[in-house]
Amino acid sequence: MNDFQAIADRVEIQALQTEFTDAVMMRERGRLARLFTPDGVLRMPDVPVELVGPEQILAGGEKLQEQWDFFVQTTHPGAIRIDGDTAAGRAYMHEVVRLKNGAEGLNYAVYHDRYRRTEEGWRIAERVYEVRYLDTTPLTGSAPRAAAPQAAGPDSTAPASTAPQAAAPAPFTEPAPADRLERAAAALAANGFTVEILDGLGAARARVEELIPADAAVFTGASETLRLSGIDEDVNAGDRYRSVKSRALAMDRAAEADGLRRLVATPDVVVGSVAAVTETGSLVVASGTGSQLPAYVGGAGRAIWIVGAQKVVPDLPTALRRVETHALPLESARARAAYGQDSAVNQLLVLNAPARMTAGTVLLLREAVGY
Repeated sequence: MNDFQAIADRVEIQALQTEFTDAVMMRERGRLARLFTPDGVLRMPDVPVELVGPEQILAGGEKLQEQWDFFVQTTHPGAIRIDGDTAAGRAYMHEVVRLKNGAEGLNYAVYHDRYRRTEEGWRIAERVYEVRYLDTTPLTGSAPRAAAPQAAGPDSTAPASTAPQAAAPAPFTEPAPADRLERAAAALAANGFTVEILDGLGAARARVEELIPADAAVFTGASETLRLSGIDEDVNAGDRYRSVKSRALAMDRAAEADGLRRLVATPDVVVGSVAAVTETGSLVVASGTGSQLPAYVGGAGRAIWIVGAQKVVPDLPTALRRVETHALPLESARARAAYGQDSAVNQLLVLNAPARMTAGTVLLLREAVGY
């Protein structure tokens, strides 16, 4: 092979690398799939994903891109070694991403590639994605608006000026899919919590009635989830249980302060919700008054948390961002309407395991409930 052919091959392979990034950024999944050989493989062990052949790569690309709030990828070409009709090479990636579930961060990665010459030109035979650096610190920036229409590309179906614009999804409101619920449940169970995955509020309400014996002293934390499910009314307005909250509201906060403190700290059962649950097995509770926290961390004989699927997040940094940017503004709006003042995160509790003297049960719901 002459020097000119070797140079042409190298230029075409570098163009193939660039075409891959351009197809990803423009979300042209069909064009992306056509960059692979019929038996081409895209492997991303850190995700984890393994896609074989253009059809799987097309479908897998659609699934991955549906999870993005925004995504930016830049490519820096690496070494290329050509051996006749095959070649090997690397491309270095820098990516910034925020997913619809609130996970976000930046990473530096390497694509380890094998290429093959075909009748249509050079194509990717294998691309293996290796993350070299990952930072999940909350991003300080954001997408300023929904993606602007681009010039018509190979997979475009409408002129740029008439391409429909999809509204950017609201973060932290979408229910986690089944695989993420299962992952969170498994991690919680490994940390010592009792975990059940239920369909929705009706199932949670019935299960709470099964779990709490009649005539138990029950304290309910302030929670939209409890209110919407009817559990708050069951406990505090019915006659099945001894309502700690009803008794506490009737006490004199000054003259009976010690008795009030002991009452809410040591119920038989405390029922509430959380601001977030991580896929690594932690519960995150934010509180303005701290009234429910002593019962959660050892005062109650049993703690039960009902958690909507939208509260499942990948890790603790994302959970803390969910508290500050999502749950707190909504709780403040409720507090202003009810009490004439904003709420605040005055206490923040992270439970990596249930307290030794308090059995902890988490009822994970498949639907989004509360905030």
